[in-house]
Amino acid sequence: MAASLALAVEPPSDCALCPRLAEFRAGNAAQHPDWFNAPVPGFGPREAPILIAGMAPGLKGANRTGRPFTGDHAGMLLYATLLKFGLALGRYEARIDDGLRLQDCRIANAVRCVPPANLPEPAEVSTCNRFLAAELATMTGLRAVLALGVLAHAAVLKACGIPATRIRFRHGAIHSLPDGLLLADSYHVSRYNTNTGRLTEAMFEAVVQGLLARLAAEGE
Repeated sequence: MAASLALAVEPPSDCALCPRLAEFRAGNAAQHPDWFNAPVPGFGPREAPILIAGMAPGLKGANRTGRPFTGDHAGMLLYATLLKFGLALGRYEARIDDGLRLQDCRIANAVRCVPPANLPEPAEVSTCNRFLAAELATMTGLRAVLALGVLAHAAVLKACGIPATRIRFRHGAIHSLPDGLLLADSYHVSRYNTNTGRLTEAMFEAVVQGLLARLAAEGE
């Protein structure tokens, strides 16, 4: 069963499960044939204890480069924080060949294809949830998920078979799921949130630091 799940973790490059997203991808590919323009795969070691769940690829970010949170504003705070806390090695230079490596964490989006206006529809989130569920199932050493935003929080719960109404999103909260997995919440590292001050560097670092401290305490 694990082998079949592994095959389903990533959608095919020509995935047509969500017609609107497939059409949008095709339009981008026609305009920018040198861009990635395909479902963006997860990044980082699959044996990692932490999965960082984002929302969806950015048009000029991951959809262009092929690596989550790479090439747009959101990646700046995310990768700077991962580097600070030893969850990444190297340098983040906003390109897929910058040599950046993740350790003890992996990143994957709830929706693997770039959506119009950076906002996937509920049906698309639901359709793509099979890949997030497979991601969780194949990370056999997984201990915690850091959800970036309400959409990612709800998608993780759905992938775990938990109704979204049972555990509400709350920035800075760390929820214990029935199977022992921890679910940590943070506002998304988007340009809007950081520019408006809804999420500051200190706030995001506190979430990551708190999650790492909780994992260390439970590992003693």
